[in-house]
Amino acid sequence: MPELPEVEVICRGIRPHLVGRTITAIYHSGKQLRWPVPFDLLCHEMIGHQVIAVSRRAKYLQISLDSGSMLIIHLGMTGNLGFFPPKNEPAKHDHLRFTLDNCMELRYNDSRRFGSIQVLKSRETANLEETVFRTTGPEPFSNAFSPEYLHELAKGKQQAVKVFIMATQVVAGVGNIYASESLFRAGILPTRKVRTISKKDWGRLVSAIHEILQHAIDCGGSTISNFINARQEKGYFQVNFKVYGRQGEPCITCQEKIEKISLGGRASYFCPRCQK
Repeated sequence: MPELPEVEVICRGIRPHLVGRTITAIYHSGKQLRWPVPFDLLCHEMIGHQVIAVSRRAKYLQISLDSGSMLIIHLGMTGNLGFFPPKNEPAKHDHLRFTLDNCMELRYNDSRRFGSIQVLKSRETANLEETVFRTTGPEPFSNAFSPEYLHELAKGKQQAVKVFIMATQVVAGVGNIYASESLFRAGILPTRKVRTISKKDWGRLVSAIHEILQHAIDCGGSTISNFINARQEKGYFQVNFKVYGRQGEPCITCQEKIEKISLGGRASYFCPRCQK
């Protein structure tokens, strides 16, 4: 599943080619995604309107129009966006095509169809943090995501730290891969109870999350199976993995074998010597 860095890479990739362009037509494959595509509403709210901003919140892409309406896209497990000339035949899993006033097409491709498309009218976009994102925690790069915030939120909780930081209600967009890598960098075991973590240790983890996510963005994300960016290129952060997917291999720091456990229903990788 595309995580925050992959969504941010796609956001940055489509932004310069989409902002300022007017949508002239929309085509739909007729197949539903995670939920039925609101095609009539899409056409009504978007055709003839200019894109004024492209942004990301958590793992969602937000495309804002001059009408005040907004298109919100979640990529699910296999969703992707890219620009193509109309002479290129649509691919098998191109479920939405947005024709622009320069005749290029923005295409949404999703082989497993677990993504989602949501359209908000102008009156619905004013208070997104109180509506669409009311249960979503702060962005990991925001000032609100601080050691003090995590220390206060974790008081008295028995939850494992990896499960805790992967909760969308705690912080937006820290998925499985980057949680494992961040905890290794911070030297914290994924199973450690959050109530035992000091403010100093939370500070190390916040810094690690910042560094890991930024490095992943700079690398164009991680390609584990089928992720490609808006230019149809693969990301390469996976070559930098220190623990994720390295079960049984020696730790790059101490040579102890990397272990794998299931935590919160997800595979978790860690070094039993370097992480405490």
